[in-house]
Amino acid sequence: MGDLHRELVALEEKLLTINMELQLIFIDDGSQDNSLEKLLEIKGIDDRITVIKHTRNFGSMHAVKTGLRFVTGDCFSLLAADLQDPPDLVFEMAKRWLVGSKFVICERESRDDPIVSKIFSKIYYKLVRAMVLDDFPEGGFDLSLMDKDLLPYMVNSAKNSYVPLLAFSLGYKPDVIFYHRKRREHGKSKWTFSKKFKVFLDVMLGFSVTPIRTISAIGAVVSLMSFSYGLLIVIQAFVEGNPVDGFPTIVSLITFLLGLIILMLGVIGEYLWRIFDETNMRPEAVIEKVY
Repeated sequence: MGDLHRELVALEEKLLTINMELQLIFIDDGSQDNSLEKLLEIKGIDDRITVIKHTRNFGSMHAVKTGLRFVTGDCFSLLAADLQDPPDLVFEMAKRWLVGSKFVICERESRDDPIVSKIFSKIYYKLVRAMVLDDFPEGGFDLSLMDKDLLPYMVNSAKNSYVPLLAFSLGYKPDVIFYHRKRREHGKSKWTFSKKFKVFLDVMLGFSVTPIRTISAIGAVVSLMSFSYGLLIVIQAFVEGNPVDGFPTIVSLITFLLGLIILMLGVIGEYLWRIFDETNMRPEAVIEKVY
């Protein structure tokens, strides 16, 4: 956490050279690694820092949106505390904002991540481009800087929105900075496969109608094939009589169709859950204390 503070102090000094001040908002999203104590130590050094504590872990996207509610500046940026995204990039983005860019993103050109994470990311972003936004950056991005004009859309978005994709989908032309994402040097990532899979579902089901249309198309094709097969059986029965053979075919069709129905109901259920989650008035995150 000390490295983070030093990096941010250095960033603040750079921003002052272009007449920009830095507002720092930290979110403790139910961390179990003494992050809050370390953040309060930093606040003891610099009382301009705002530290917000959630009552429990609500998830990274909910933590981001909590922080956005406290933004007061003319532009804002989101930065993870693990320093895999260099804070220096904020200075580069700020310079582009000053000359008129309302939306600046840092696209990952390469990354020092485990091979499994690289494979997952590559597949994920290919699916995003194929099913959601065909012009989404191939390498993806987390670090960005946005003008205050984007802030109301981010704060008032749906509970299960993925913030980078939501920002990109607003239609502001992005100014792109390419960079190499460094290896994580501090702590252990809590960005588990289950959390990544949840984000994947939120993105695919929250931003795209493709899944529901895909299962509708599959249903139509399977129905047509089933109807054709049934018609063939009827014709065969009239022409050749009612054969005894065919039990394996019937069993195969029944199991295939039941599996397909269960899969379709699962996708529909995911959409219905998101509708319910938006309408049940459950708070997106709960703030225990603001320091």
